[in-house]
Amino acid sequence: MANSSRPALPGGSRSLPVDRSSPLPLWAQVHNDLQRRLDKGEFAIAFPGELALVGQYAVSRHTVREALRRMRQDGIVTAERGRAPRLVDPTEIEQPLGTLYSLFASVEAAGHVQRSEVRVLDVRCDGVVSARLGLEESTPLLHLERLRLSDEEPLAVDRVWIPASLAAPLLDADFANTALYTELDSRCGVRLSGGHEHIRAVVPTNAEQKLLHISQGVAAFAIDRIAYADGRPAEWRHTLVRGDRFTMFAKFSARDGYQLDVTGARSHSRDRQDVMA
Repeated sequence: MANSSRPALPGGSRSLPVDRSSPLPLWAQVHNDLQRRLDKGEFAIAFPGELALVGQYAVSRHTVREALRRMRQDGIVTAERGRAPRLVDPTEIEQPLGTLYSLFASVEAAGHVQRSEVRVLDVRCDGVVSARLGLEESTPLLHLERLRLSDEEPLAVDRVWIPASLAAPLLDADFANTALYTELDSRCGVRLSGGHEHIRAVVPTNAEQKLLHISQGVAAFAIDRIAYADGRPAEWRHTLVRGDRFTMFAKFSARDGYQLDVTGARSHSRDRQDVMA
């Protein structure tokens, strides 16, 4: 039952008073009531800040922060350092699994403006990456590192290595507003036909959190990819994507079923699945 002495909230509803005799932790009670209010559409205009929630529920700031942390884990709210919590935009970027895929196109298809900040574009040698591509360790590689932005908000850090023998003309390309694979095709005559990816959830480092403008409570997807051209490995890519702005989905059918590798083992028949430009 709502406490009649508690002031009405926007929309005329009231928060559910916490029950200090309940075995349910206070943060969980706040979390559940915020979810109830969210389901009623109470936060259509703005989500309340920490201090407002402390006043509404008459609990400590620590309790409110724990409730908000759980809501961040659920992908309901997001809160960058120094900013008030806000609801996650429902029109975030989705990546389809098992198809030829362009992050550039999908960001714009979702109604957002795509832009990249080029952090590195050069030719170098990397023995580890060359080995992954089945090349000699001393093979020159074109290396491109970009901060991918959606509506001027950081979305991903993208690091790519391609044999310089295939991609040297890309050194003259402007990657601020174009897709890598478009430039690779038009400038180098190289078309990637597919590849395989290893996707896992990670906790970004402090430097990555700062670069992506995310707080410690926000996880990210780490995507490691090898892409193929003419049946041979042609690209190694490591992408770190904000987990609060990016989702993945897969299709399945009664005829083909649904294949998801959760162990990390890769079937040879599924080696060429997904590409992101």
